[in-house]
Amino acid sequence: MQKKWLISWIGETDHKAAEGTLRDGVGPVANALMDSSVKYDCIHLLTNYPHERSVQFCDWLEQKTGYVAVNLQDVHLAGPTHYADIYLQVSQFLTELKLPKDNIELTFHLSPGTPAMAVIWIMLAKTRFPASLIQSLQSKLDDGTVTFGIEKVDFPFDLASDFLPEFLQRSDQRIERLAAAPLSHAPEFAKIIHCSAMMQEQIDLSRRVAIHNVPILILGETGTGKELFATAIHEASRRKAQAFIAVNCGAIPKELVNSELFGHKKGAFTGADSARKGHFREADGGTLFLDEIGDLPLDAQVRLLRALQEGQITPVGETNPIKVDVRIIAATHRDLMAEVAAGRFREDLFHRLAVGIIHLPPLRDRSEDIELLIEHSLARINNDSRDLPEWQNKIISVGAKNILLSHSWPGNVRELYHTLLRAAIWSRQAEITAADISRNLLQMPASTNQILDQPLHKGFDLQALLDQVERHYLQRAIKKSAGKKKQAAEYLNISNYQTLSNRMEKLGISSGEQAE
Repeated sequence: MQKKWLISWIGETDHKAAEGTLRDGVGPVANALMDSSVKYDCIHLLTNYPHERSVQFCDWLEQKTGYVAVNLQDVHLAGPTHYADIYLQVSQFLTELKLPKDNIELTFHLSPGTPAMAVIWIMLAKTRFPASLIQSLQSKLDDGTVTFGIEKVDFPFDLASDFLPEFLQRSDQRIERLAAAPLSHAPEFAKIIHCSAMMQEQIDLSRRVAIHNVPILILGETGTGKELFATAIHEASRRKAQAFIAVNCGAIPKELVNSELFGHKKGAFTGADSARKGHFREADGGTLFLDEIGDLPLDAQVRLLRALQEGQITPVGETNPIKVDVRIIAATHRDLMAEVAAGRFREDLFHRLAVGIIHLPPLRDRSEDIELLIEHSLARINNDSRDLPEWQNKIISVGAKNILLSHSWPGNVRELYHTLLRAAIWSRQAEITAADISRNLLQMPASTNQILDQPLHKGFDLQALLDQVERHYLQRAIKKSAGKKKQAAEYLNISNYQTLSNRMEKLGISSGEQAE
């Protein structure tokens, strides 16, 4: 016997009915449940309203209708009329319910919510998730009494058989534009602090690929947030209720890689005093994040490729393979194409992993995000430290902020945060000054790339950068010549020491000053 399920959005009219501000009726959801012609076995209600308000509605609904098994699902939309986002969220929700099922008769309620939500119900009912459609019916009697009811909605066409073949032959550009609209308000990605277009583009790409059960490769320098993206992708996927296991491949001793990833049986090798499941089996049903996959030895790459191709692994010391259902997200700071060319990374594994590729830009290329990251990092530091004795909430001076804005950040967001953390800890007053930042900014050995990759922003000072380079080499020459200007001028190919003296005076360098 088939069970009857009702799935519907909660609309503003429904909330007003529960709150006692609706002039007539009980709202479309309660109206459907009070229809005596049908009894539903399960009710799923989707809401993009504040959680507490919708919980109060469900409590009222259960009292009003007698239904006690109402399931509430919070849905975070880019907007209530955003077709692409509504479609993605609803189809993902229905898939998570493992629908369609032969023993379940689905009904979608068209009336609650926006017209865009109703359109998506129709599309899904006529294609991927066959369902009946209902809508609210309002009638006015001769005596002025308003009555409410429910009617079944019938369409004289079938999207799947009547329209899709032709649709697939000629791509509808309007639908493509809707599908390409940015999904900027994805809650799973809220921890990724940004305002730059290039980061938003990577978030949109990540959100789109998250719902597909394919491997993902995240490329980016150290400190750009690769694990943060991997976690967000997992949370936005159909596997979000299952395990997320993060593994740093570069931190595993070479001789233990196969055991760590694929497990081993007791006695498989010296020191294997007990059996180990391995990270693949720990992540079964969920997501396995392989950070720094470029550090994986070649023999482990072969086993990883086999696991991806066949969906099964063989623990060390075992002969029988074990089936696993794992979604792989890999990440690296290396140029994997160069690693392939050098023979250090398997080309077939690269192509197997690089189905969805996410490129995370370095912080110097998205300098418009730095000020936002400074504010967010300082707020986090203050919040984490607020219960410490004698802690003063920190603010940052304009001068200190300017230093941070002009730094190239080779360590990216991670380096920025820890620089602020050090400055906040060692600062004796509430305001972090330029001197505090200068003392706590770790100066890595200068490289050509660092000099050429300084972040561009409104306060960028090209002359200051050139002065910095000149000052560095003048100080080195003074040091090498033991303060003898004539000899220092020769080292720098400056025509005479008087010209050198003029440049030193301009840059505020004394004869005894040496490069650090």
